[in-house]
Amino acid sequence: MDKKLIYIADDEINICNIIKSFLLKEGFDVEIFTNGRDILEAFNRRQADMLIIDIMMPEIDGYALCSLIRLKSCVPIIIVSAKDTESDKITGLKLGGDDYLTKPFSPLELIARMNSIFRRIDLDKAPIQNNQIMKLLDVLINLNTKKAEVNGSPLALTVMELSLLNYLIQNKNRAVSRTELLDKIWGFDNKVETRATDDMIKRIRKKLTSANSKLKIQTIWGFGFSIQDND
Repeated sequence: MDKKLIYIADDEINICNIIKSFLLKEGFDVEIFTNGRDILEAFNRRQADMLIIDIMMPEIDGYALCSLIRLKSCVPIIIVSAKDTESDKITGLKLGGDDYLTKPFSPLELIARMNSIFRRIDLDKAPIQNNQIMKLLDVLINLNTKKAEVNGSPLALTVMELSLLNYLIQNKNRAVSRTELLDKIWGFDNKVETRATDDMIKRIRKKLTSANSKLKIQTIWGFGFSIQDND
């Protein structure tokens, strides 16, 4: 099996080298860049299997880079940035990022998120099964097309957001722990410390609210989350 090629772009060369060293140990091929223009030109010459990019870079920043890459490719993009506000994260995801990690972060968490995205891609390539449409209240999820709707109108969820919401719907009327979500959706082991579930739940809630959905995700304090089949 061919090694997956990863491009990393960050103007802090030390961060590039740290990430690269971890990824090489995991069996990836890695190329690093210190500005947006160089990684874009390299991608135009040879497409990588995943991009890991910073937002604040010279030449072309991460937001613009995401937009330019999305014009030609659906390659997975993970944004790593010191910009940690909710609006920063939402902007990065809207422009085409598949995930968003704030600095400082654990290289092990980055690797876990990378592997999770690659697993999702492999699942997408699997033969389509029947009964892949889930509906609860006014939300419909089509696992075949990886799309969601609220009252017939599109609900713009990323693949990971759709997977998380679908899992909660499948397990409606029971409390689902953060640990279970990390295991089933991200594939993280219990040693990984992350707010991935909470951050993603916030984004899904915001999208459901904007769509005037009746579906509510309840927080079970100190444990996890739950969805009920009544409004």
